[in-house]
Amino acid sequence: MRMKGREIKKGRACASALVSEMPISFLGGIDPKTGEVIAKDSDIRGQCIAGRVLVFPTGKGSTVGSYVLLRLMKNGAGPAAIINAASEPIVSVGAIIADIPMVDGIDISKIRTGDTVCVDGDTVSLEREGA
Repeated sequence: MRMKGREIKKGRACASALVSEMPISFLGGIDPKTGEVIAKDSDIRGQCIAGRVLVFPTGKGSTVGSYVLLRLMKNGAGPAAIINAASEPIVSVGAIIADIPMVDGIDISKIRTGDTVCVDGDTVSLEREGA
């Protein structure tokens, strides 16, 4: 399956998807050393975003979240790519400064955790085991 969205940060990455149905705050929600989701109210708490295509509706929280994304990448714990239904400035700026491929305008309900997802500019393609 292929979907077109809006390219936020140009790049290409393919990896296993980690999907949250809830907005994510990187400041206080993700451990910047390990990439583990630590937000108590998160539906993906305890999961690690490192090397995954992180899929979630939108970001939330402090503007410092942009720098948490940069720190995650410097620590080797950042996502391979980010897909949002609707981006907002915190995550967009973070993806740009951290050089993380990012796209929004995607129907994220079509992506499941564990799907192999490729982001290439404004195009998202996915493969599902057994499909």
